[in-house]
Amino acid sequence: MIYNFIFPLADDLGFLNIFRYITFRSGGALITAMIISFIFGPYLIKLLKSYQSKGQPIRTDGPEWQIKAKKGTPTMGGVLILLSIFFSTIIWADISNLYIWMVLFVTIGLGFLGFLDDYMKVTKFNHKGLSGKIKILGQVIISFLFSLGLYCISEENIRDVITIPFLKDYIINLGSVWFVFSIIVVVGASNSVNLTDGLDGLAIVPIIIVASVLGLISYLVGNVVFSEYLNIQYISGTGELTVFCAAFVGAGLGFLWFNAPPASIFMGDTGSLAAGGSLGVISVIVRHEFVLAIIGGLFVLEAASVIIQVISFKITGKRVFKMAPIHHHFEQLGWSESKVVIRFWIISIIFALIGLATLKIR
Repeated sequence: MIYNFIFPLADDLGFLNIFRYITFRSGGALITAMIISFIFGPYLIKLLKSYQSKGQPIRTDGPEWQIKAKKGTPTMGGVLILLSIFFSTIIWADISNLYIWMVLFVTIGLGFLGFLDDYMKVTKFNHKGLSGKIKILGQVIISFLFSLGLYCISEENIRDVITIPFLKDYIINLGSVWFVFSIIVVVGASNSVNLTDGLDGLAIVPIIIVASVLGLISYLVGNVVFSEYLNIQYISGTGELTVFCAAFVGAGLGFLWFNAPPASIFMGDTGSLAAGGSLGVISVIVRHEFVLAIIGGLFVLEAASVIIQVISFKITGKRVFKMAPIHHHFEQLGWSESKVVIRFWIISIIFALIGLATLKIR
């Protein structure tokens, strides 16, 4: 919004030119999101505690120490993340950019869906919340509306294509199947992050890492010079998504302040569904869906562990892991919560570095 007010004045007042730079506005968005989180975080925690006397319902099949330690901790902390992202993005981004509104639509839409799920959990004090079918249906509808909007505004040569990492100028035209692919990416990313959010600080740091990498990719894809140099598809206007990603990083860092072990608040489905979905949306817009699967490899492993566990139990009656998602498996092996969290952060960084390598190795 600042950009849209200042842009017409920049020609007459040269010092205002700095607001034209995406990098400057991204820094502003990051700092703004952090400040919003730090200011309103304590008030939100106090408010949620007053309404959630018992806190978030904890899985009874988990470690006994965890049930006792996390009892009474409020959920719906994703509200803080969403508010920080929304206002800092609106303040610093070019609000005439349709990509910004698309990613905000999905983020807020999935956040509302997650809020309903969390609300049912805390009011009924049951960890099940919304039924899986209703949750998936909501995600599919939101993802479809996004895909339809993106298809309508995209240039014809990139409207229904995907790119393959490590391969130079290799583009696959999916035709109408692209809609299905796009929905799978967004819904899959949303649920993968949701499954990862099981320990204090476990999900938010990988989210910050992935958002940082996607912010860099968005900037490069939206820049003619850099995209040509790196042999990646140039897509006009996507650079503005860097501002959103920076706001995401700032909001994530602010939330981590309160979510660091022992957590004062959980993000809940309000945050995890929205966070995963927004990352999926950005990857679709910049046509780096497969790179998302690499940089978000930790989320993929978490989701895969659940799928493997379910299939194995239904077919053989035996479990591959002591408990799924896989972070609980290592807890059952005797790893402390902090050891699991920090080692998973390291794994996330490794995946991010591999994903970054795809930009140059072509």
